[in-house]
Amino acid sequence: MYIPKQYQMKHDEAVQMMKSNPFALLITVDQHRPLATHIPLEIREEEGKIYATGHIAYGNMQKKTLDNNRDVLLIFQGPHAYISSSWYESEQVPTWDYLAVHAYGTARIPTKDELKSALDSMLTHYESHRENGRLWETFDPELLEREMKGIVGFEIEITSIQGAAKMSQNRNNTDYQSIVAELEKSNEQGEIQVAQWMREQRKELFK
Repeated sequence: MYIPKQYQMKHDEAVQMMKSNPFALLITVDQHRPLATHIPLEIREEEGKIYATGHIAYGNMQKKTLDNNRDVLLIFQGPHAYISSSWYESEQVPTWDYLAVHAYGTARIPTKDELKSALDSMLTHYESHRENGRLWETFDPELLEREMKGIVGFEIEITSIQGAAKMSQNRNNTDYQSIVAELEKSNEQGEIQVAQWMREQRKELFK
């Protein structure tokens, strides 16, 4: 994606955003036709490499594009918000602030044991902190076997990451403070998160 230099996210920040916003858009191409699935992922770093693992329904025809495919795209969307030009000192046009990451990579279909391990890991991630969390070993093995027949797992080795943080970095301090103040009046979680992110970038303005 096109990212002006001032909005380019650092690599570590982009990876962290992927981990913090793991419900991504999986995009592949089948005979020149783009295919997309909204899918939860688990992001892990291992020996200097980054991997995304997940699974789709067996009936999803995108499964045909996931084995040894070197051109897979994952899109991660962070908080975003409309920015009104009425919040600026001088007359300007409105805009939209957002965080987004595009991750490109190579996909493969894991073995059954690898899929079990990935599912176990995902359950641990999302369930272990809950009072009555349902971990892999708490399920009936026969139920798990039946359910696994209805999915296709995949692993993507991330080879390239593009992160965009377009968050009013081009505004002067007065406008910047005004944007944060207006966003914090909102009841929308995304707008509040944008304000929080902006506060962190210019902490000296909000002491």
